[in-house]
Amino acid sequence: MAKALLYNTKSYGQSLADVLNDAVFQEDHDEMVIVRDIDLHSMCEHHMVPFTGKVHIGYIPDGKVLGLSKLARVSDVFARRLQVQERLTKQIAQAVMAAIEPKGVAVVIEATHMCIVMRGVEKSGASTVTSSVLGVFKSDPRTRSEFMSLIHSRR
Repeated sequence: MAKALLYNTKSYGQSLADVLNDAVFQEDHDEMVIVRDIDLHSMCEHHMVPFTGKVHIGYIPDGKVLGLSKLARVSDVFARRLQVQERLTKQIAQAVMAAIEPKGVAVVIEATHMCIVMRGVEKSGASTVTSSVLGVFKSDPRTRSEFMSLIHSRR
């Protein structure tokens, strides 16, 4: 059990610079970049049980882009800690903003919390959705709407 807890909280020793590993590139692309459906696993800091789901991250570059796999790694840096989903969502958005200074960042997390499924109300069908929008995603409802449409479109 101790090993499992250590694994699920392993990112306390990691920094954003550790996971970005110089994967910031100069690029003149100025349209939305989205990586969606990134698997997410974290531990509820209130009940010490897991929550799992998907994170969707989008940004509009302003001269720099981030290696696509690094968005998943940024998510893991903050997820592999004792967390609440609301804070986790904001931390991911702020980290992407700090790393590449884009025109805007949007993050949506959809997760199932074992503290709702296994204890208390015991509702297995419930999911929690949180969002954090910065920059143009906050100031322009059309940009935010485009992001939401793209993350929910299916092939």
